[in-house]
Amino acid sequence: MRTIRVNLSANGYNIYIDKGIVEKIGELLVEEKKEPCKTLLITDKNVEKIYGNAVSESLRRKKFDVSLVSIDPGEEQKSLETAGMLYHACFDRKLDRNSLIVALGGGVVGDIGGFVASTFMRGIPFIQAPTSLLAQVDSSIGGKVAVNHPKGKNMIGSFYQPMAVFIDTGTLSTLPAIELVAGLVEVIKYGVIKDEKLFEYIEKSLHEIVQLNYGALLNIIDTSCQIKANVVAEDEKEKHIRAILNYGHTIGHAIETLTDYKKYRHGEAVAMGMLYATKIAIEMGLTNNAVYERQRTLFTKMGLSLNPGLDTGDIIKILYTDKKTVAGRLRFILPLRIGEVIISDKVTEDVLYKVLRHGK
Repeated sequence: MRTIRVNLSANGYNIYIDKGIVEKIGELLVEEKKEPCKTLLITDKNVEKIYGNAVSESLRRKKFDVSLVSIDPGEEQKSLETAGMLYHACFDRKLDRNSLIVALGGGVVGDIGGFVASTFMRGIPFIQAPTSLLAQVDSSIGGKVAVNHPKGKNMIGSFYQPMAVFIDTGTLSTLPAIELVAGLVEVIKYGVIKDEKLFEYIEKSLHEIVQLNYGALLNIIDTSCQIKANVVAEDEKEKHIRAILNYGHTIGHAIETLTDYKKYRHGEAVAMGMLYATKIAIEMGLTNNAVYERQRTLFTKMGLSLNPGLDTGDIIKILYTDKKTVAGRLRFILPLRIGEVIISDKVTEDVLYKVLRHGK
């Protein structure tokens, strides 16, 4: 088992990575010094069928009083309406401030489960048990919890750290192939922003990764989690350096919003956003075409759709509602090379129109 510490001035926590962890969550929680308590296990209906019983029984063996609530799968469930239903479940199960919420599933379950935990009784403990690659390497770590709004993705939320993250690489064997590929985009993102060797490893080992080779998966998940843990420890509330984790997300979120979170998976939209950001960097003379082509080649091999087919003006209009916009100035993460990016508020609308019109 790999263990990574997220070192924060308060509320630091461990990330555990291994195969078969879903069957050991109860004993790991006891090792984390969590006393048995009323526990609300939040999952979605797809994940419930596969792992709901295993996690529930693991907790019950250690005397946790478990109730399970299951939501429909899909990004559209990340809403205030669904959160309201989950608050009702918290009241019905008589949760208190010593109770526990366990978020078992992909990014949607982790985000909304964490959001409910952060706001019910002004905050109760929760753990992340991510079952998708995207959630394992990204959304389960760092304490960003939120729901969507029709006018913008993740616009209603908070920073609220989990007490632990339990990553079971075995859950990826039950993940649809497109979900694995969409999650791999976030791993590639880490390579571009911080780790050229990770990027090169994915270029050389893409086949092994998509074939779920245990060593390959452990390598990319461990490396990605360590990068995110380090960045979050340096800048927990995204005052500066943590913003680099948003590489590809500014335009990616706009694409998701304009398509009502239904047409593209998060990773697919982020891949398009990464390529647009690189084109912007090329247009501004910050990087070269090789940085673009290496990313595009990987995404093409992964079978990703790379053309959103959206109106340029509509995308730019949505960009100004992004929460990363400061004083009306758009902020982008732009690559200088593979392994290094900068935070820039110097991107003009002229550059945006030129890049978005020509596509990728």
